[in-house]
Amino acid sequence: MTYVIVDVGCTADAPSNCKESRGGLFDKATSLTWVPNSIFQLGLSENLGVNIFGDFGFDTVTLGWQGSGGPTVEHSIVAGVGDTHFTWLGGLGLNPRPTNFSTFPNSPQVSLIQSLKNERMIPSVSWAYTAGAPYRLDKVFGSLVLGGYDMARFEIPKGTSPALTFPFYADIARDLQVGISSIKASSSVSSSSSTTLLSDGIFAFIDSTVPYLYLPEEVCTAFENAFGITWNSTSELYLLNSTHHEVLMELDPSITITLTPSLADSSPESQVEITFPYSAFDLQIAWPHAGDATRYFPLKRATNDTQYTLGRAFLQEAYLIADYERGNFSVWPCKWDASTNSARVVAIRSTNDTTSSDNESGVERKSDGAQSLNSGAIAGIVIGGVVLLIAVPTVIFYCLRRRKRRSQVSSELSGDNLPLSNVEAAPAYYPQKQNSGEELDSTARHELQGHNSYGVTEKTTAAETTQAVEIEAKQAATELPGQEQIFEMDAGHDIVKTGPEIYLEPATAVSPHEGSFVPDPLENLQDLQQEVEATGTSEQSEVSGKLRVKKNG
Repeated sequence: MTYVIVDVGCTADAPSNCKESRGGLFDKATSLTWVPNSIFQLGLSENLGVNIFGDFGFDTVTLGWQGSGGPTVEHSIVAGVGDTHFTWLGGLGLNPRPTNFSTFPNSPQVSLIQSLKNERMIPSVSWAYTAGAPYRLDKVFGSLVLGGYDMARFEIPKGTSPALTFPFYADIARDLQVGISSIKASSSVSSSSSTTLLSDGIFAFIDSTVPYLYLPEEVCTAFENAFGITWNSTSELYLLNSTHHEVLMELDPSITITLTPSLADSSPESQVEITFPYSAFDLQIAWPHAGDATRYFPLKRATNDTQYTLGRAFLQEAYLIADYERGNFSVWPCKWDASTNSARVVAIRSTNDTTSSDNESGVERKSDGAQSLNSGAIAGIVIGGVVLLIAVPTVIFYCLRRRKRRSQVSSELSGDNLPLSNVEAAPAYYPQKQNSGEELDSTARHELQGHNSYGVTEKTTAAETTQAVEIEAKQAATELPGQEQIFEMDAGHDIVKTGPEIYLEPATAVSPHEGSFVPDPLENLQDLQQEVEATGTSEQSEVSGKLRVKKNG
């Protein structure tokens, strides 16, 4: 799902630069490809008490500036959002799982990243991301790679296994969950020695939709004691005045967060240490949270363990690689040196890709033994309006495209299972586990005819296409005066064989209030069938969507 900011997001009391600072506003009335759906909850960060509605529809989404030649996905899910408190910029959803709408019963709508994979624009259902750090070097932008990762943006700590990965958590709403075994500060306002802020391990979810770290209250108290910060119960933030800010800048403490897949395993090779300078927590907040720009420390008190979260502040110093085909992800500390902005993009091969020929793989071997994709396989894109849920105005990322050859060779790495140890001198390989089979359904097909394969959760064989649930594409997108719009299911799936004619009508949009919903059109189908059989008519009918009975005669 891609969500964009609409005009109600800039109210009369908003700053004069509201439109520009929010990355521009989306006007569906001026889009020639907009297809309306209804009003639904976004379903983002619900464990944190977020309850936001969006105006959902479908539109053509292109990654990059207009005319830049970036990859395009038609009929992609888009939601217009006017909220000002949860998010300031739009968001580019990276979860590849399909979305189910009650307005489209039994027809999951394919995600943006899965569409890119289906159309062979990226080599696999995977991505890598870091939020960027304006305090590092000469302001380092965020980086997003679809279908691979950038070797120049991260490093593997000494003593940590290069093959270390984290399995996706069973709860798909918190799939990017990591164990935090410890949090330590290099110094505090009262001591120049190291201070432990968390010693009893917890599990936390990596969530780029929020800027904060949500940690247990006792850990927040440890932060308060170490840095002298004070909780503001009105704003529910740790606000800093200029004097306190100068004290912490002078102290310049570093904070080290140690991650592990399992809290029971304390071996060094299974732990990743990520160290944050105080600059990573030196943030400002403004309208509508404060009248003027105010400094704050991005720490929040979690009310229970389902709220433990590592937000964008964490992703300034962490590089996240997610591989949905193999069901695992990695988290590494970012690398800050002269080569940081010299991208070395490496593809992650699909589990369905069995080719390994270097001659046709699109892999360029350099003299130092490293591998990178050739120029024909990389599209460099700069995004300004719709940003990957991060608080910087621009994101640079690279989309790995698969070259379409008759032999369907890959644009990724060869099949050698090589570790990421000594990445500068060895062929690059992202360590992966075998697919657990829990993340993606590689056979289910839910296709809307006329939209290529944008309704396909995963490519299927010719023998499987008979299972598709289709809507005839030749039907008009809008109803003509005096005409009834009729959608029909495949004739092989008729539910009612005899009785009155039963038509489909589009679902009615719901109002954006808590508890609103779109009724299930087939909820009372059994009662309807009994009523149809009682009429004794003989006309055959086809059923789908909202049902209405039209008697003969």
